[in-house]
Amino acid sequence: MTIRVLLADDQALLRSAFRVLVDSEPDMEVVGEASDGAQAARMAAEQRADVVLMDIRMPGTDGLAATRMISADPSLAHVRVVILTTFEVDDYVVQSLRAGASGFLGKGSEPEELLSAIRVAAGGEALLSPAATKGLIARFLAQEGTAGEERDPARAERLETLTVREREVLVQVAGGLSNDEIAERLEVSPLTVKTHVNRAMAKLGARDRAQLVVIAYESGLVRPRVE
Repeated sequence: MTIRVLLADDQALLRSAFRVLVDSEPDMEVVGEASDGAQAARMAAEQRADVVLMDIRMPGTDGLAATRMISADPSLAHVRVVILTTFEVDDYVVQSLRAGASGFLGKGSEPEELLSAIRVAAGGEALLSPAATKGLIARFLAQEGTAGEERDPARAERLETLTVREREVLVQVAGGLSNDEIAERLEVSPLTVKTHVNRAMAKLGARDRAQLVVIAYESGLVRPRVE
């Protein structure tokens, strides 16, 4: 299957560079380019994109608003948004993950990392490196004093619908572990872990693993220690 990629960045030079890189791969193709968020959200539907590489800061409708638009459209439930940012973790990126982005990537990443990110996102996995996950945890800790105002009570209540094992798996997902790593730690099969993850996503209304991480910390299920 060919991964259909939409490029959203207000800098034409960067879009051109990304297009050359993506189109050079046999398993992916660029299906469109957008210079602002509104155009990106519209083209995601028109071009039936699988993955959107979204610049977070664009004039007019920015990447955050566009991500919300895509996530709110049931017909685009299959679309994965990868945020492109100058900084690996900032408040804007955290908001993007809350809005439904599958992960984020620094603009200074190597070409192989970008291509791998597209494949990971298209496969439904969370694009959160261990370093990025630690950064997110630090952000949530810093915001802990005011986080209660931003929490979704409905999501917190939905945690009660999770089984004991699903909660255990969710805690491991929040730690940035892969299915294989979780399976080894809990002494079950990777397929069993995947089943628990999918059920937790369905019960909590999460689009993907990235949102599971956000929900785990915001709901208070996971309270990391400050190292």
